[in-house]
Amino acid sequence: MWNSLLATLRDTNPQAPRAGMAGKDRTDLSPELPADMRPDFPDEAAGVFKSIRRIVRSIDLRSREVARAVGLTIPQIVVLQAAHDMGEVTTRAISERSDLSSATVVTILDKLEAKGLVERYRSSDDRRIVHTRVTERGREVLGSAPPMLHDDFRQRFAALPPEKRAALLAAMKQVADMMDTKGFDAASMLVVGERLG
Repeated sequence: MWNSLLATLRDTNPQAPRAGMAGKDRTDLSPELPADMRPDFPDEAAGVFKSIRRIVRSIDLRSREVARAVGLTIPQIVVLQAAHDMGEVTTRAISERSDLSSATVVTILDKLEAKGLVERYRSSDDRRIVHTRVTERGREVLGSAPPMLHDDFRQRFAALPPEKRAALLAAMKQVADMMDTKGFDAASMLVVGERLG
């Protein structure tokens, strides 16, 4: 599975690490992993780990660009888009739709509400339930927000054969599922730009 993921990543990024790399690159990568991960498959695991770090950094940089353009981070736009798509919705539903923890969603909603992009109110049927809906200003911001992924990535991804795109998506989903074990909130890795809030 690791070799397949790395091979697919190389198709979209020629500088992605190759499984079985020798020399300096192997030495540089191994220390990034816990010691108990190195003996079994150091090259593959280190390569995947480095690729994930590069993805997280790219998302962080893109989030900064988006923040400069519309004043929102990518996680904020993800939550705002989820609330827009689902209509009047609960925090739990937004959390499930956006793959973010409920605590993270609440923090983001606080910021969006302070900006006048969403409003929250208690259900008339059950006062314990709080709904969120996007304001007109929120819809305007969504309409002006740039794509979450760079044009270069989207063009290169679209240029891949359908089977390569499917393989890449399947590999990324499998990695995400593997990182989401034992209650680990993998989404927190992708909320790096939220400190810009």
